[in-house]
Amino acid sequence: MRILMINKFLYPNGGSETYIFKLGKALEAHGHEVQYFGMEHDGRCVGNAVNAYTSNMDFHGGTKLAKITYPLKTIYSSEARKKIRIVLDDFKPDVCHLNNFNYQLTPSIILEIKKWSKLTGHACRIVYTAHDYQLVCPNHMMNNPIRHENCELCLGGHYSNCIKGSCIHSSKAKSMIGCMEAFFWKLKGTYRDIDTIICCSNFIKSKLDQNDDLRGRTITLHNFMDIDLENQVFESPNREKYCLYFGRFSEEKGIRTLIKACKCLSDIKFIFAGTGPMENELKNIPNINNVGFKTGFELKQLIKDASFSVYPSEWYENCPFSVMESQVYGTPVIGANIGGIPELIENDKTGILFESGNVNELTNAINDLWKNENKLKKMSESCMTVKFDTVEQYYGKLIKIYNGDV
Repeated sequence: MRILMINKFLYPNGGSETYIFKLGKALEAHGHEVQYFGMEHDGRCVGNAVNAYTSNMDFHGGTKLAKITYPLKTIYSSEARKKIRIVLDDFKPDVCHLNNFNYQLTPSIILEIKKWSKLTGHACRIVYTAHDYQLVCPNHMMNNPIRHENCELCLGGHYSNCIKGSCIHSSKAKSMIGCMEAFFWKLKGTYRDIDTIICCSNFIKSKLDQNDDLRGRTITLHNFMDIDLENQVFESPNREKYCLYFGRFSEEKGIRTLIKACKCLSDIKFIFAGTGPMENELKNIPNINNVGFKTGFELKQLIKDASFSVYPSEWYENCPFSVMESQVYGTPVIGANIGGIPELIENDKTGILFESGNVNELTNAINDLWKNENKLKKMSESCMTVKFDTVEQYYGKLIKIYNGDV
């Protein structure tokens, strides 16, 4: 089978890129042909045989002329249609697997895939993995950046609320463009051409299903964990007495709420590993040690050695790897009861769920687990029994979707 993996970034940039690279390798290991389509970039590490990519769009820089033309290009891209047609004619994929494509590639590529398939008579399924809420929310997070609160006003196609709330970068102008983009593709009904939409949580599925063009095409398939458990040593973890937060230091991640809890628990040691706009607010708090952004072995060791980790998010998280990774290493998680987080934590067994944004509940949960060694030990043992799909297991489910069997 020939699979064209489509994503606006073709270099390591975030979770969706990790996803397509890992899946691509798994597909190739099973004898499938995989090529990639997206934007050209100096860091691009995957591609296609004809080297056809769209030009790089940098919304935070570029020339004055580029900034003037960007608004139209974020809605519809004739360049993306032309470039993907070159790849389609050469590669002749059986499946086009869409990932993040809005604004840079635009849904216009879907039109070209369908047109090419019809003209050539070559059946090509279109599969989309929803890494966020972009198809139902112009700012993709269902969160208002000005009010710092979750918002569902655009669900059902009421996209003008995006302008009212200045939901994209707190800008009326940018929000208007996002609203126009959403209405344009809704009127064309283009998303109905997607055969299957993979949702990484039941929560995101429930939101996408509120869109008439998407309902009936969605399935839930939680993310895989690409960790070689066979070579991990869990028998004698060097458990230290600290509570760990690792991730982005930002408002929507619940950092402000966590900081308030830390100040209430001066006798508890907290380690923060990450970076972000709220980094300065961690300074001068005696029981917080910010060790900065960590990856690889260093991060793994921090997770394995922690008493427990905390994930206090205040936006509609989908299927956070941080929660999954903690449990895989035998570390219980105190997590906010929001979005897809409660689908990953069995309350009072593999962790504790608390009301998102509730400082008192978070403080009590941390204090309770910190002081109860027996409870902590049982939770750690329960975490060791949690099973997430490996890449290989995920592949087995994905190939059924590619074949149209699901």
